Amino acid sequence: MAFKQLSALLAIAAVANAAPPRRVACGDGNTVTNAACCALFPILEDIQTNLFDGGECGEEVHESLRLTFHDAIGFSRTKGGGGADGSIVVFSDIETAFHANGGIDGIVEVQKPFIAAHTLTPGDFIQFAGAIGVSNCPGAPRLDFLMGRPAPKAASPDLLVPEPFDATTKILERFADAGFSSNEVVALLASHTIAAADLIDPTIPGTPFDSTPGLFDTQVFIEVQLKGVAFPGPNTTEGGLMSPLGGETRLQSDFEIARDPRTACEWQSFVNNQAKMQTDFKAAMRKLSLLGQNENRMIDCSEVIPVPKPLTTKPHLPAGKTRADVQAACAFSPFPALTAQAGPATSVPAVPPS
Repeated sequence: MAFKQLSALLAIAAVANAAPPRRVACGDGNTVTNAACCALFPILEDIQTNLFDGGECGEEVHESLRLTFHDAIGFSRTKGGGGADGSIVVFSDIETAFHANGGIDGIVEVQKPFIAAHTLTPGDFIQFAGAIGVSNCPGAPRLDFLMGRPAPKAASPDLLVPEPFDATTKILERFADAGFSSNEVVALLASHTIAAADLIDPTIPGTPFDSTPGLFDTQVFIEVQLKGVAFPGPNTTEGGLMSPLGGETRLQSDFEIARDPRTACEWQSFVNNQAKMQTDFKAAMRKLSLLGQNENRMIDCSEVIPVPKPLTTKPHLPAGKTRADVQAACAFSPFPALTAQAGPATSVPAVPPS
């Protein structure tokens, strides 16, 4: 018995004293755990300089993050699709014509020359660019990036990308078919904190989903729960609803998911919990980025992704709003107490084009 205990203690000590993983020096001075990741640093520099305008959290970041989703969600346990394989780029003539992919052709065409100039497969480039872009937004989590997606074999089937006018049940069923829980769906919608719409009202492109589109904060979870008072423009199309702030757009799907009994409490849980939003979004994005892929054949190069700047602001009600404007929907806990910003009523400027 004593011998077994001694052996166990020695084993624990060996683990505790184990040397850290050996790092490999890249030619540019960076170090990595796996030498294959060295090739990513020049691509990272090109993306930051020439795609994201020197590392901004702007329009191209928003669109690149959207592209990660529209490519990856093309996966179904019953209908097929290659998931995060880059098919939306390789078969762009087919997939960008899908109604749900409206407007995605712009970022597809922007990224094509970058893909052609580098050694990454289209699927890898899309996810790599998305993770880099998110890192430019203060408050964001540092997303994982695994490399090794093979080239796509075929276009995704149509009707796999949810539409903003779809009912919540339809959206949850579509995500469940791809392997996501309702809580993971809400976590993925944290992406809307740095999103803007071009086609919900084509007369006002770049209309943000919350008042702080350059920050990865929880404001979208607050502002979607505020009472809508007006449309942001004159030609709101199907899937758009009245929003609480001038210059802000609101998706019907966000509005309903925030108020549906299956998802309302999870939605509210992010209102004043930045750390939870970061953790849950990171986990859901990793899962999304691996749809249709064999993780065992991939190389983890997450350490190449830059570390985002921390958030310096706090969750708040927009100026001009009070607790009376909140349409709380969680039956099990009250809406968190928030302080309203001082000053005149908030009006949100459009995200400028790149």
